[in-house]
This record gives sequence, C-alpha cells and structure tokens, in this order.
Amino acid sequence: MASCFFLLKQFPDVLVYLSSIKPYFTNDETFLYLYGVTSAATANYKDAEEALTAITNDKIRAEYSYVSWLVRTHIMTRHAKKAWDLYLKMDTNAESFLVLQLIANDCYKIGAFYYAVKAFDVLERLDTAPEYVEGLRGACAGVLQQCAAGKEPSESLGDAIRILEASARTHMEGGRQQFAQQNERIVTVMRGY
Repeated sequence: MASCFFLLKQFPDVLVYLSSIKPYFTNDETFLYLYGVTSAATANYKDAEEALTAITNDKIRAEYSYVSWLVRTHIMTRHAKKAWDLYLKMDTNAESFLVLQLIANDCYKIGAFYYAVKAFDVLERLDTAPEYVEGLRGACAGVLQQCAAGKEPSESLGDAIRILEASARTHMEGGRQQFAQQNERIVTVMRGY
C-alpha cells in the first residue's frame, strides 16, 4: 500500500505506513532512502536528514534524486554548508547545475544568504540570466542584513562584496552596463557598513 501512495505522491499516507514498520528496517538502505524522501516530502527534514545520511550504499548515494533530497534536507535543517560541500564534490554536469539551483533558491528561502550568494555566483557565471543576477544581489543584501544583526561573521560580508564586484566587472566587460552599475551601487552601500 505504501508503494501505491508513494507513486500517487500522497506522502503523508506513505509516512504512516513507513513509520509503522521503521523499527524492523533500521539497517535496510532501500527503506532508509524511501523513508528519507517521504519525510522530506512531508517537511519532516530532521528525520529525512537522519535517514538519508545513514545510507552507505554508493549506488544509492550516486543517484541525483538522493543527492537533491539530501541537499534540501541539509538546507532545511540549517546545515547549508553541508549542502554546499555536497555540491563541491559533484562532477560538473546537468545534475550539478540543478543541485546548484536548488541550493541557491532553498538557501535564499530559509535565509542562509551566504551560501545563496555562493550558489548564485556560480549560476551567474554559467548563465547570465536576470534571475541569477537578481538572486545574487538579493542574497548579498541578505548577508549585509545578517552581518548588521550579528547573525553572520563580517568575513561573509567581505566575501559577498568581492563576489558582487567580480560580477560587476563581468557585466561591464560584457557590455551590460546597467547590471554593472546596479551591482556597484549595492557594493557602495555594503562597503558603507
């Protein structure tokens, strides 16, 4: 029955079934994978992170779906650095690009702006789409706000400034003066802090 609900994406119902048999499958990696994905899909990120990190099977750990769910659970449990480190270990391919987008957007959403800056920086260098430029700027503003509130070390602000300055130079060289000028204005405000 759990399989049927899983395929129908009725994850709360799947979780009822899987939770009832969990004590009997604590070492079964397929179970841990399904339990982790189901827990994450129902926003039980702590349980999901525990289940997914318990998996040692290299075949499962190499799957994109495993990596993306683990990245999301790390971010949602406020372990954005672990998510970033997972990305850094990946080969450069279409899947790593998708993981990078996931990191950028989820980190931004939960307020882990420093890692959102890092992810949007890489995305912007790969593709100068306006949403990556705007995401980078917004994340930099978030880093400034968190530094001002004492929630982020001042070194993070320096990193964000360097990244935004490099972005401004790239836009200037690419003939996108408007983007470059907007980035420079934000850098001026950040330096004023």
